[in-house]
Amino acid sequence: MKKFLAIFSYIFHPLFVPVYATLFYFLVANTFFYKHEIYLAFIQVLILTVLLPMSIFYLLRSLGRMKTSHPDAKERRLPLAVYALLLLVLIKYSLSIVVIPELYYYFTGVLISVVLALALVLTGHNASLHTMAMASFTVFVISISAYYHIRFLNLIAFIVLCAGIVASSRMQAKHSLGEVTLGALLGIIPQIGLWYIWLLPSV
Repeated sequence: MKKFLAIFSYIFHPLFVPVYATLFYFLVANTFFYKHEIYLAFIQVLILTVLLPMSIFYLLRSLGRMKTSHPDAKERRLPLAVYALLLLVLIKYSLSIVVIPELYYYFTGVLISVVLALALVLTGHNASLHTMAMASFTVFVISISAYYHIRFLNLIAFIVLCAGIVASSRMQAKHSLGEVTLGALLGIIPQIGLWYIWLLPSV
């Protein structure tokens, strides 16, 4: 059972989830874009949310700034701050609010979640980043379902199930119920809050 939960933690690592969200979006909305636009946006997301953060993470490990693969609150400060900056670059220079508003607001919500998680870390508190990422992804899929009037009931149910398994894996590993719940709230609230700007006016 422990191995099964660990596999889910790796598959739905917080760095990978935004890539899944981007892939899902372009699978749904690919008819509205040229292929080169899709490839360019996806590559930019991959570089700024996966490849660069992973490189920086291993650099910090090699420099001794992070001593464990499961960093404590103090060790999370710099990686979260760097990730927030990378998300800001992605939103400002790569994702146009006019061309790709859905992804623009999704990543804006992710940025808000990361900044809130960083604020908690600065006060010595932790939230589950895995749960935060899965909660954001779940709300995003629901948002796209409502925006395009497509029923993704089976997919939403599957993602909710995966989110539950990921939450269980985090509790099995190191997080308390409070940290997992806090992570879920950090992921859900910014995404729903942004509905009032982009989703509700169009529904």
